Amino acid sequence: MSLTRTLATTARVLRQLRHDPRSIALMLLVPTLLIALLRYVFDANDRTFDAVGASLLGIFPLITMFLITSIATLRERTSGTLERLLAMPLAKADLIAGYALAFAVLALLQSALATGLSVWLLGLDVIGSPWLLLLVAVLDALLGTALGLFVSAFAASEFQAVQFLPLVVFPQLLLCGLFTPRAAMHPALEAISAALPMSYAVDAMDQIRTQTEVTATFLRDISIVTAVALLVLLLGAATLRRRTP
Repeated sequence: MSLTRTLATTARVLRQLRHDPRSIALMLLVPTLLIALLRYVFDANDRTFDAVGASLLGIFPLITMFLITSIATLRERTSGTLERLLAMPLAKADLIAGYALAFAVLALLQSALATGLSVWLLGLDVIGSPWLLLLVAVLDALLGTALGLFVSAFAASEFQAVQFLPLVVFPQLLLCGLFTPRAAMHPALEAISAALPMSYAVDAMDQIRTQTEVTATFLRDISIVTAVALLVLLLGAATLRRRTP
C-alpha cells in the first residue's frame, strides 16, 4: 500500500464529485433537511426531538453515505474505470483507502452541518459536548462509507446496490434502540442488536445527550464503531472486483 497512490485516488474522487452537484447536495444537505423536518414534526414536544434527534445525527449520515458510496463505486466498475485503474500499479488497498479518505472529507462536512444546525439552530438539548456529537456522527458516516464500499462488490447494477439498503441498514435501524430500549426486545433480537454497530453508535449518542463525562462505556462504543468500519474496509479491499461480469 502506497500513501502517494492513496492520496492520488482521493484527489481524483474529489475532483469527480466536484462536477456532480446533485450528489454533493444529497450528501451534505439531505441529512440536515431531514433533521430540520423532524424538529418541526415534534414541534409541540421538544423533549421528543431531544430524545431521538441526537441518535438520528448518526443514523441519517450513515444511510446517505452508504447509498452514495455503494453507487459511486459500482459506477466505477461498470464503466470500466476500475479495471483500468487496477491495471496500473495501484493496489486494491490503495483504491479502497483513497475512496474512504475522499468520502471521509464529505462525511466531516456533512456531520458538521447537521450537528451545527441541530444544536445551535434547532435547539437540540445535549448535556455533553457538541464536539463529541460531531465525532460520533463522523464515525457513523465513515461506517456507512465502509459498508457501501463493501456491498458494492456484490451488486451488478446500481439498482441492486440500492436494494442492499433494506438488507444491511434497515435491520440495524430497527434493532439499534431508537424505537424501543434494546433491553425490552425479545432476547434473540437483543442478542442480534448487540452484534450490530449502529446499536453502539446510538448508545454513544444517548450518552452524550445525558452525561457530561466521557465514560469507559462511551469509549468502548466508539471504539467498536471504528473497529467495525476498519474491518469492513479491509473486507471491501479483499472482495473488490475489477469489473462486473
